[in-house]
Amino acid sequence: MKIARLKALSDPNAPTTGIRGTIGQDAAVKTAQDAWYRKRWVHLAGIGAVLLIAAFIWAGRAWIDSSHTVQADRLRIAAVQRAHFIRDVAAQGTVIAAVNPTLFAVAPGNIAYQVHAGDVVKKGQVLATLESPELNNEYERERATLEGLNAAVSRQEIEVRRSMLHSQQQADLAQVAIKAAERELKRAQWAWDQRAISERDYKRAQDDVSTAKLNFDQAHDNTGLERDSLKLDFRARKLDRDRQALVVESLKRRVDELNVQSPVDGMVANLAQPEKSKVAESAPLITVVDLTAFEIEFQVAETYAGEIKPAMGAEITLEGRKHLGVVTAISPEVRQNQVTGRVKFAKDQPPGLRQNQRTSVRIVLDERDNVLKFERGSLIDEATSSVYIVRDDRALRVPVALGAASVSEIEVLRGLASGDRVIISDTRDFNEAPELLIAD
Repeated sequence: MKIARLKALSDPNAPTTGIRGTIGQDAAVKTAQDAWYRKRWVHLAGIGAVLLIAAFIWAGRAWIDSSHTVQADRLRIAAVQRAHFIRDVAAQGTVIAAVNPTLFAVAPGNIAYQVHAGDVVKKGQVLATLESPELNNEYERERATLEGLNAAVSRQEIEVRRSMLHSQQQADLAQVAIKAAERELKRAQWAWDQRAISERDYKRAQDDVSTAKLNFDQAHDNTGLERDSLKLDFRARKLDRDRQALVVESLKRRVDELNVQSPVDGMVANLAQPEKSKVAESAPLITVVDLTAFEIEFQVAETYAGEIKPAMGAEITLEGRKHLGVVTAISPEVRQNQVTGRVKFAKDQPPGLRQNQRTSVRIVLDERDNVLKFERGSLIDEATSSVYIVRDDRALRVPVALGAASVSEIEVLRGLASGDRVIISDTRDFNEAPELLIAD
């Protein structure tokens, strides 16, 4: 046995016989712990997915909350209160001379200035001279025509007097003829009574008296008609003369205006034409400003034009100082959605005013007591339909109805109560979020 085993060991090519073991008799036993252990990666993967989803949800909510979070120092907050309300409108204005006449050429000619821009002038001072031969010739021609009409009127007056004398003479002669005929009638009457004349001669004497009376009446009526006719002709001649006198007077005034005079005490603003240049009739020559009377010209939106009236009170702010003013005019014309108006100083105007100096104007439109209001933000007006009310560290968007607006305040009609705190800064970046988180 041993010899055979040794041979087998020594002979590598000899067949071997394996030793039977107990492996076939063993059976594997599986427990619950072994099953969980084998599936632990699946459970870990599921837990990781849940945690990842939770992380995404938390990050999304944090992002949503951060988009509606605003720093408190970025907000302007105003308190709603019930108090006196002044509705006004503010505008930028420019100081202008209330009296700034521009002088024009009364006729074509050559201009010669006697002053320069910026010179101080007095009323009636000659500023320029306009040489116009055409106007001078026309004036002399019309003046000669007037002299001729004056002579014609004088001649007509003499003719009237001569005609009136002739007519009066005819009437007087007719009256004398009546008296002569009446005397002849008396003699004829006496002779007829004595039967010294024929009846025919007596009747002729009566007819002569009647004829003389008719001639007198005719002469008297002709005298009246002649007088009226002569008066009418004389009046027509005088009207022609008076009309020509008006023409000459107008031309004389234009000739006098060739010496351009300052209408006010003030300063020469500008010279509109070059020196010694030829200008047309009605061309601008020179502008003078009255330095003693200034006004403020302002522009406001056309929505306020219907509410601003002359004599309204105004407040003028000039170099940081406030002055009382009065609205003097508001233009009916709208240009580029703006309306132009003027305000004058209610009292003595401040010294040192300059043309085109910038200033601001505030016009009071309405005043009321016991009005619910709050400070007006730059983007809050009558059309605003919602605002944010501050509640602790939150801001809630609520609907409101706002009324009249002034420069610095706005009226509350409904939606807010006294004591509410309203965000008046720009809220466009919040995209009309219903709620905001205010961070310190």
